[in-house]
Amino acid sequence: MRIIEPSFEVMPVNGEEILKNIERAGRTCYKSEDKITADSARKFVAGIIKSGHESVIEHEKITVRIICDRGVTHEIVRHRIASYSQESTRYCNYANDKFGNELTFIRPFYWNDEPEKMEAWLCHMKLTEETYMRLIKLGASPQEARAILPNSLKTEIVVTMNIREWRHFFKVRCSPAAHPQMREVAIPILKKFQEIIPVVFDDIKVEEKL
Repeated sequence: MRIIEPSFEVMPVNGEEILKNIERAGRTCYKSEDKITADSARKFVAGIIKSGHESVIEHEKITVRIICDRGVTHEIVRHRIASYSQESTRYCNYANDKFGNELTFIRPFYWNDEPEKMEAWLCHMKLTEETYMRLIKLGASPQEARAILPNSLKTEIVVTMNIREWRHFFKVRCSPAAHPQMREVAIPILKKFQEIIPVVFDDIKVEEKL
């Protein structure tokens, strides 16, 4: 049994090129392509966002690979305007060498300072792993044995959203009202986006305390 922390990887993007592409698309509306200069994209995109004309930013997309628990992915995939490719418990046989003959779980960080709760969780994860392996040995297929797998199971999901949907995602999933483990994933992704893509996400402020 392995216990890990959630993580993510943003697929390669060029933030400045994203802004230029958005500007080229957006200026079509006003036929103002003649106003495009080497440094006009930031101001144009900032104006688009401020005005609420966000359909223009749908022309660009960003892809992120996220490692988290399955409970979090159940919330992620509720965002409709997106594409998803997720690790499948139907086809992945965790009793195989490929997966180290073990289950991997995401640590629930909110019990880090509550050892009794963490111990109860660990005991259940251990029992889950033992039961899963027993079912496989008894001849159950992975898609049958997955019936006993919990939300804490580690999963990988590749998520592609256009920029407007990512903005909506962060406004909903970084909110203090969101699930703590969702915020644990969403806030670092937002901060990374703000680092590598100018202007587009700068207006989204979050309370970082989990």
